Amino acid sequence: MTTYNLYKLLKEELKNGSNDLVTRQSGQIIRDRIEYDIAQKENGSVITLDFSKIGIIDYSCADEIVAKSISRLLGDEYGDKYIVLSGLNENQKENIEVALERKDLAVMAEMRDGKYVLLGNLNNYLKETLHLILKKGRITAKELADTMKLKPNTSGTRLLNLYKKRLIKRIDEKVPGGKVWVYERI
Repeated sequence: MTTYNLYKLLKEELKNGSNDLVTRQSGQIIRDRIEYDIAQKENGSVITLDFSKIGIIDYSCADEIVAKSISRLLGDEYGDKYIVLSGLNENQKENIEVALERKDLAVMAEMRDGKYVLLGNLNNYLKETLHLILKKGRITAKELADTMKLKPNTSGTRLLNLYKKRLIKRIDEKVPGGKVWVYERI
C-alpha cells in the first residue's frame, strides 16, 4: 500500500502556507503529481490518499483530485490498481461525495474516527454485497450465492461489478481441480 500525504504534496507542489485544498487549478497540480507516481506502481497496488492534515477541500478540488482520479482508474488509465481515501472529516466527506455522485462514481474511505464508509453512488444490491465482503474479508461467487440465496451467475456478476468499480480486489486462487476467483476487501 502506498500512502500519499496530501498535505505534504500541497506544500511541495504549491509552496503556500495553507492546509486547504481549494481551486480546480490546485487540484490539477496535485492530481498530476499523484498520477505520475501511480504510473510507477505495480499492478495490484493500493493507493491511499491521506486527507488527515488537510483542512478544507472545496468541490472543484475534490472533483479534480478524487473524482477525476477514480474516473481515470475505471477507464484503465492506471492499470490494475486501487484508490482509497483516509483521514477524512465530515466537511471533506461532503464535498468529495458530491463530486463523486455527480459522475456516478464510488470509493471506499476511512474517516478520522476510523470508521470505513462508501462515498458516492452504488446500487443498493451492490452495497449489500460490498458490506458482506467488508464483514467477511473475502468471498467467492459460490459462497456469496449460498450466503445471500442468489443464483450463481447473479453472485458472479455482482462481484465482477464491484471489482470493475475497484471497490474490491480479485485474486486467482488454486483449488483442487482448478482455479477460482476470490474477491477481497481492499
